[in-house]
Order: sequence, then structure tokens, then C-alpha cells
Amino acid sequence: MSVRTATPDDIPELVRLREILADRMAQDGSYPIDEHWQEAYADSLKERLGSADTAVYVVDAPTGGLAACGIGLIFGRFPGPTLPDGRCGYIQGMTTDPAHRRQGHGRAIMSALLDWYRDGEVRRVDLHATSEAEPLYRELGFVDDGYPSLTWRSRS
Repeated sequence: MSVRTATPDDIPELVRLREILADRMAQDGSYPIDEHWQEAYADSLKERLGSADTAVYVVDAPTGGLAACGIGLIFGRFPGPTLPDGRCGYIQGMTTDPAHRRQGHGRAIMSALLDWYRDGEVRRVDLHATSEAEPLYRELGFVDDGYPSLTWRSRS
């Protein structure tokens, strides 16, 4: 198994894997899913693939398509005492196709993403975890940071 950088040809499979994750997150009760997000997601991937602030890593399935994927983003915030340059990371869309789970794909992609952040000297990385994936992230060093994660969503 090898991790590689996603290409524009992978976008349909990246959307398919994101649909799997969205369904899983809905099972955890995280939020209602909008019906028409896939086109905007694909357009955003087309725009951001290859940009300096985005890493999209994938593992190919042996029979074609993708077995797993993960996205790393870098955002600029105001510098502060714990984030002197203001740059922080966010991991999004970590998904493994159910037919390919428990084979180390998620771990391999997370390792590649964390190496990408280290190489870019990003000192803080956040993510939201499904209940299934939380043990892996904790094993890789993700911890509760002492502050509650709160989210506001518009009702419209």
C-alpha cells in the first residue's frame, strides 16, 4: 500500500468517499446533511488540489478506485502566545471505504498528513472525529486541548 497525492482524476472517487463519511457522521448524530453539496465539494477540490495550503492524500484500491483519502488544510489566524505565526491546520474528510477498513490506510494517510504539517512547520492541527476513528487519532497524539469545541450553525 502506498499513499499518493490526489489528482483531478480522483475527484469523483473523493466525492464518493466523502458521501460515505457524511453518512457515518449522520449516524453519530452530528448534523443534518444538505442534499446538494457534492457539486460544490467537487468544484472546491478542483480549485484547491495542488495549492500550497491544501494536501489531499489517497490510497488506491487494488481493484480500482480509491480505498481511502484524507485532506489537510492550513489556515491563517491571528498570531498569539501559543501560535506565534498564526498558522494552524485542520484535517478533513478522512475516509476509508468500508470494504478496505482495518488495513492501515487511515493510519498511513494520517502519517503523510502529519509529515506534511511538520515539513510546513505548522504547530497546531485540529480535526473532528467519528466515534470509530477517535482511538486512532488519540494514538497518533491528538488530545483534548482543554477548551470545549463549540459550533454555531445558521438556521437558514
